[in-house]
Amino acid sequence: MSFLPSVIRAEYRGDYRIHVTFNDNSENTIDFRRWLDGPVFEPLKDPGYFRRFFLDGGTVAWPNGADIAPETLYETTTRERRHGSALKSGVVRRTKRRAPASQRQAK
Repeated sequence: MSFLPSVIRAEYRGDYRIHVTFNDNSENTIDFRRWLDGPVFEPLKDPGYFRRFFLDGGTVAWPNGADIAPETLYETTTRERRHGSALKSGVVRRTKRRAPASQRQAK
C-alpha cells in the first residue's frame, strides 16, 4: 500500500505562502503563487481572499472551490527538500566551465 499524503495543519505565512504539515509530520512553507493562474484561481490573487483558505479533504481549499491536490503539495515539499538538502550538502554545485588549456590565453 502506498502513502497517501494529507494536509493536517496549515498556517498563513504572508505573501501567498502557507506552512503545511502532512500526516507523516513532514512540513514545508509553500509559495502558492505558482498556481494562481486560470479562472478558478483568479480570486486567490486578492490577498484577503487568499487568506480565507481552510482544510478540506486533506488539502488546502478556498470558498470558491479552488484547491490544490495534497499529492501536489507533498511532491512540492519533497522536491524542495531534496534540492535544498543537495545544495546545502554541496552535492550540487554551480561552477564555471573552464576553457580547455589550448584555448586559454596566457596572462
